[in-house]
Amino acid sequence: MPWPWRPRRPCSSPPLVATLSLDRESESTIIMSSGIIDISNDKDAADASLLENNGNTTNNNCKSILFFWAEWHAPSNTGGPFDTVVKTLSAQNDGSVKFYRVLAEEAPKLSRKYNVTTVPTFIFINADGTIMDRVDGGEDVAIVTQYYSKLVNAVTTTTRSSSSSHSSQQPPREEEEPTSKQSLNDRLQSILSSSPIMLFLKGTPTAPRCGFSRQAVELLTSSNVSFAYFDILQDEEVRQGLKVYSDWPTYPQFYVRGELVGGLDIMKELMEEEGGLVQQLDLGEFVIRKNVDSSIAVAQKEDEAKNEKKDEGESINERLKQLVNRHRIMLFMKGIPSSPKCGFSRQIVEILDSFHVSYDAFNILEDNEVREGLKVYSDWPTYPQLYVEGDLVGGLDIVKEMVESGDLEDLLRGSVRD
Repeated sequence: MPWPWRPRRPCSSPPLVATLSLDRESESTIIMSSGIIDISNDKDAADASLLENNGNTTNNNCKSILFFWAEWHAPSNTGGPFDTVVKTLSAQNDGSVKFYRVLAEEAPKLSRKYNVTTVPTFIFINADGTIMDRVDGGEDVAIVTQYYSKLVNAVTTTTRSSSSSHSSQQPPREEEEPTSKQSLNDRLQSILSSSPIMLFLKGTPTAPRCGFSRQAVELLTSSNVSFAYFDILQDEEVRQGLKVYSDWPTYPQFYVRGELVGGLDIMKELMEEEGGLVQQLDLGEFVIRKNVDSSIAVAQKEDEAKNEKKDEGESINERLKQLVNRHRIMLFMKGIPSSPKCGFSRQIVEILDSFHVSYDAFNILEDNEVREGLKVYSDWPTYPQLYVEGDLVGGLDIVKEMVESGDLEDLLRGSVRD
């Protein structure tokens, strides 16, 4: 029976061939660049011993990271944020970890082995072949760095214990503290260099855990700036260590190109200057131009579509019909998934994210014509509104009821299968 797998992709990406050819033989084309081994097909994977039942690397003492990507997925393609962080980490690597860049759809056997259903996917593998961590989809570049650091530290621990078992002399205790401090500093530097714009906050952008963190997120999202983040509440070592490293005692902390800008007060001051954060910190290249998975782009794309449709004289109903069918799962909300502007919208985003399905969103606060017109079109007076296959599912209350009954998962899963 042919295997109908293919990674989940954004709705704006060009369609892929409906079936994958799994029977054809491919010549091995393994290429190694910048310390990263490119796996272009299953033949490459076999040559690199990645398809063996118990072998994940060609070196039994070497851990590895598998980065599954697709050409149609801009964030993981060359020059995208995930590609950039992999190259950065590889450049810092001392050889204890092997990096594999896997073209997911062209290596279906390897993708099946690790149950890859979306891109990007990262698999962090111990030297014994067990999976330490994995990241499936999303926009969180920082977590890749966090798991890399965890993997490296585990390698260091293994190496030390192995060395000590063959040596009768133990290093003096007083030397351990500087080594530990240096290891933490290396980890902090690795996190800081994982993204050109980094925010250390309490919580996440979609669920800040303090008012100062929420305001910092709002300043960045209102500037349409793409940024990575680190939740200090999840890692006490980083939380305390960064205060010493940066000589800055409070959070949030905002970094640009690895350098500390400051906290919320400084961000506010820069925002009030001419050109705001973007001009004052020269962040023009990081302003979001819009991507289905990233926040502010939806508004820009919809503004363009709105103007085009008006020029063509299309009616609001025709436009709304196109919008509700723009993606199999379509959410109309206040704000964007990474920065909801009301509690109801935040809750429905959290519910959808918990099912790990691909969906698109429209910010009704950016388009009053859609905001008012959709109420009439759907005969539903409130927001958020969730649509599947162009049909209205309902608002937050109905979605919650469907979660409890188990109907929502069936609906969402069915809507994303081909």
